[in-house]
Amino acid sequence: MSIVIAESSRELPLVAVTVAFRVGAVHDPPEKAGLARMVARMLRRGCVGLNAEQVDDRVDTLGAELGASVGLGSTTVHVEFLTRSVEGVTDLLGRLLSQPTFDDQELGRLKRQTEAEIIESRDSDGFLASRALRRQLFAGHPHGARVGGTIPTIRRIEREDVVRFHAKHYTRDNALLGISGDLAAADIDALAQAVLSSLPGGRPTALVVPPPRAPEGRRMVIVDKPERSQTQMLIGTLGTHPQDADHVALIVANTVFGGTFTSRLVQEIRAKRGWSYGAASQLGIGRTREGFTMWCAPAAADAAACLALELELLTSWRDQGITQAELDFCQSYLRRSYAFEIDTAKKRVGQGLERALLDLPDDYHSRFLERVAAVTRDEACAAARARIAPDRLWLSLVGTESEVGEGLRAAVPNLVETVVLPYDYE
Repeated sequence: MSIVIAESSRELPLVAVTVAFRVGAVHDPPEKAGLARMVARMLRRGCVGLNAEQVDDRVDTLGAELGASVGLGSTTVHVEFLTRSVEGVTDLLGRLLSQPTFDDQELGRLKRQTEAEIIESRDSDGFLASRALRRQLFAGHPHGARVGGTIPTIRRIEREDVVRFHAKHYTRDNALLGISGDLAAADIDALAQAVLSSLPGGRPTALVVPPPRAPEGRRMVIVDKPERSQTQMLIGTLGTHPQDADHVALIVANTVFGGTFTSRLVQEIRAKRGWSYGAASQLGIGRTREGFTMWCAPAAADAAACLALELELLTSWRDQGITQAELDFCQSYLRRSYAFEIDTAKKRVGQGLERALLDLPDDYHSRFLERVAAVTRDEACAAARARIAPDRLWLSLVGTESEVGEGLRAAVPNLVETVVLPYDYE
C-alpha cells in the first residue's frame, strides 16, 4: 500500500515532490551490481512521446530540477518546481515513472558514462577509503553492496534486465510519496492521485536484512595508491539501530567524541597537533545496525602516530566515558542545531519518508530532543561501553603502501590481519 506524506507551505511559490520506492542496491543480482541505480538514471532518458533531449527541454521549460538517487534499500525520484508548473510536472513525472522507453542506445551511453565515473572515482581517496571500509566491515552482508556497481557488473546489464527490474519494483504499492510546498490540500491530493494512479499495482518489495556481525579482532585494509602525500583514514565497527534503547544515548556520547568542531577528536588531532584539517566520528542509520566510523586525513609522515592516537582516544572514550560538562554542552548543541533539521516543510516531509523507508519508530523525530535531554551521563557512558568495541575494528587507509604500510601496522596493537588492495580494485 502506498504512503503519502504531505505538508503545505505558502512561504515561497515552490513545490517539492519525492517519489520513493522500497528497492535499492541490496536487490541487485550480485553479478549485475549497479542495476537499481542504472534503472533510476534511465528514467530521465526517454519516455513515451519524449526522447532524452526532449525530456531535458521539458524539464527546463517547466523551471524544474529533476533527479534520482539510489541507496541500499530505497530509490528516490525528486523534483522541485514553480507552483505554476504543477500540471506540466505532474504529467511529466507520471510518464517518466510509468512509461520509460529504456532506449537501447541511451542505455549504452549510460553504461559507458558509468564506467567513466567509476574510473574517475579512483581520484577520490576519501571515496576509496569509504568503499574499502564497507567492503570489509559488511563482507557477506547486504550492507556491503556496491550501489554504483563495478565495471564488470555494469557491462553485464542488458535492456531486458532494466525493463524487468522496473516492472517488478516501480509499482503503486511499493511507492511512498512526499509532497511539500505552495499547494492547497486539495491540490496536493490531486497531485498525489495523479502520480500514484499512473503506476501499476504490484506488491511491496520485501527487504529481509539479517543483523550484521562485528569484526573479530583488529583488522586493516590498505588501498595502495602511488604518490600519496596524505593518508585518508577510516576506522569502523558496528553502532546501534534506532529501535535500540541506547541509540540516542550513543548519539549524545558520540557528539562528545567526534560530532562537533570542539569534540575530542578535533581538539586532539587538529587543534593540539595539527595533524589533520578535519576529524570526526558518526553513527549511520539503516534498517538494521549500521556502522560507527571515525575519519581523519593526516600527512603521510604523521599517519602512523595519528592512527595510534585515534585508537587511544577511542579506547579512552569507551572505557572512561564522558564528563558532565561535556554532556551538558552536547545536549545544548544538539538542541540548538536541531532547528536546522526541521526549518522547512521539505525537510519535515523528508523526515516522514525516512521513518517509513527505514522502519523507524513513529515518534523517532518528534521525540528526539526530549530523548536527548533525558540522557544521563551514566547512560551515555554505558551506551559507548556496550556498543563500541575497540578490539573489534576494521581500519581502512588510502596511501602508498610501500611508504606508510609498515608504520601503520606497527601503530595498531593486536592487529590480526592486513589486506592490501590496488586503488583500481573492483
